[in-house]
Amino acid sequence: MSLPELNIPLVLGGNTFGWTSDQEASFAVLDAFVEAGGTYIDTADLYAVWAGDGTGGDSEQVLGEWFAARNNRESVVLATKMGGLAPYDNQQHDSVVNALEASLKRLQTDYIDLFYIHYDDENVSIAEQAATLDELVKSGKVRDIALSNYSPERMREWFEYATANNLTVPVAIQPQYNLVHRKDFEQSYLPIAQEFGAATFTYFSLASGFLTGKYRKAEDLAGRSREGFASGYATDEGFAVVNQLVQVAEARGVEPATVALAWQLAKGVTAPIASASTPEQLPSLIAAGELKLTEAEVTALDKASEPFA
Repeated sequence: MSLPELNIPLVLGGNTFGWTSDQEASFAVLDAFVEAGGTYIDTADLYAVWAGDGTGGDSEQVLGEWFAARNNRESVVLATKMGGLAPYDNQQHDSVVNALEASLKRLQTDYIDLFYIHYDDENVSIAEQAATLDELVKSGKVRDIALSNYSPERMREWFEYATANNLTVPVAIQPQYNLVHRKDFEQSYLPIAQEFGAATFTYFSLASGFLTGKYRKAEDLAGRSREGFASGYATDEGFAVVNQLVQVAEARGVEPATVALAWQLAKGVTAPIASASTPEQLPSLIAAGELKLTEAEVTALDKASEPFA
């Protein structure tokens, strides 16, 4: 199968739902996203196990309530992921099937548009994993499949095995990629996606908020809700990237986040995944699709982020 066309080149990340956004705030973000033309939403059964009662499923639960309240399931391309939430944190056949059923229940839907394996399980062969996902597609409960957090070698094996054995081939991959995390995507994952015609939906696109321009020095991170996520980038090299990002943004009259996402689109990403805790954060993300960086701007950002390439 092939994925539906993106109205705007942005996937709304659902990791904030049930975490930094309660249900009311999440509904407001979701409403604003679809009103702006957004159609792709990404979540996972794991979100937000680090918040609430620690059992996970928070984001899917919020989304399910939103679908029920708005009666708009058919107008959204919904992606969710399994493989990181106990007891289904493995790729045994029954775990995958049961994880899907649990997600469907929380999401109040009878199908998933794009079902990701969130984490590989090297105790289960690629052949077995591919057969299980093919079964789910044939059941009608999953329309397309995708992969995240696989080694390049295991990911390539999946594409090759599924292609050779007439099984469902993944239509997308979800690797980590941003200005301060470049090497893996550019050298390993993008070539695989291009070879097999898979879309690339990248996570940590704004480096957990580090690339929004809010953090210009280490002290700026203190006490923030994402401090633990973004602090790993708080180095001289990281802040040099932010400074260049801000410089380009100021020259173009846009937000640094817009430039950071537009740079990804210029580098061959199908659509970055980015989340918003409030509707006010959305316009700078959506604007990336309209911002065409010049060759000189891309080169300047490439040079500033070269230590991460």
